[in-house]
Amino acid sequence: MSKLKLLLLLILGTMGGYAQKIDTPGYMDSIKAFRADYIKNHELLTTAEQKALLRFYPLDPAYRVVARFEKYADSPWFAMATSGKAPQMQRKYGRLTFMLRGKTLHLVVYQSQALLQREATRNYLLIAFTDLTSGVDSYGGGRYIDCSIGDIQNGRLVLDFNKAYNPYCAYTTGYNCPIPPHENDLPVAVNAGEKNYGKGH
Repeated sequence: MSKLKLLLLLILGTMGGYAQKIDTPGYMDSIKAFRADYIKNHELLTTAEQKALLRFYPLDPAYRVVARFEKYADSPWFAMATSGKAPQMQRKYGRLTFMLRGKTLHLVVYQSQALLQREATRNYLLIAFTDLTSGVDSYGGGRYIDCSIGDIQNGRLVLDFNKAYNPYCAYTTGYNCPIPPHENDLPVAVNAGEKNYGKGH
């Protein structure tokens, strides 16, 4: 085998680590249902008038990527800053590596000490991030994507930015919403998920 063919195979193999074929029509149906459920069952915005002020980017399958997951061992707890006076104890659970908008990017996945103490929430993980839309089209304090330990399969996690949502602090005051650390500031515009709420506070 020539060196050129070997190089091409290596490149394609690396790309395949991030790629995953999806049924686009089926995916669009599922993500539309996800968004409808998010609006219908929003825990803070309960009236029709409040829900009407929710804003979103158009759904786009290009913002659903397969990320490589690297778990951190013995990561220490640290006080993550919040929008309020009380920080939250979190630790770095692992790191995601993925391709988006032609760039290789990374996001740290966090685990909450408080949620770890409760059986119902002990597997919950948080992906908190900002991007170049933060403070412009999307909430300046960043957005979140929820996942659980069980979502990580064979060192991979499906990362869907169409599911990115605003913390409660985007709608009102009085909450201690985790502020994404600078390590999760993405140097690209993520034109997916929830946008700025239609009413300031």
